[in-house]
Amino acid sequence: MAYPTPVNGQVTDSVTQTSLAVLGNAPAIAMGTVYQSMAHSIGLMFQSSVQAQQHAAIASQAATNQGIIQIYSAPTMASAVATNKVSRSNSTDLLLTLLVLLTAFKK
Repeated sequence: MAYPTPVNGQVTDSVTQTSLAVLGNAPAIAMGTVYQSMAHSIGLMFQSSVQAQQHAAIASQAATNQGIIQIYSAPTMASAVATNKVSRSNSTDLLLTLLVLLTAFKK
């Protein structure tokens, strides 16, 4: 029991035990908060990466469409050769390069 005080000993023991319980639970609660914050951050990271992949796919489709439009608007032998090369390739980098070259020739 606690030292003699003007307050009932059972009350001081109860307050002491409650304080010790709070101090004992504090590390577990703190780690739970850290884990919850980390899980939320990882969820946001995955959400951002999915969104970036979606935007990259949309940009890739737009670049492909612009490249095809440029190919069809320039009826030359060079565009026929480029169309042949593009049809054998799966790379959008080639289409972007072709788009840049064709727009440079139009100017």
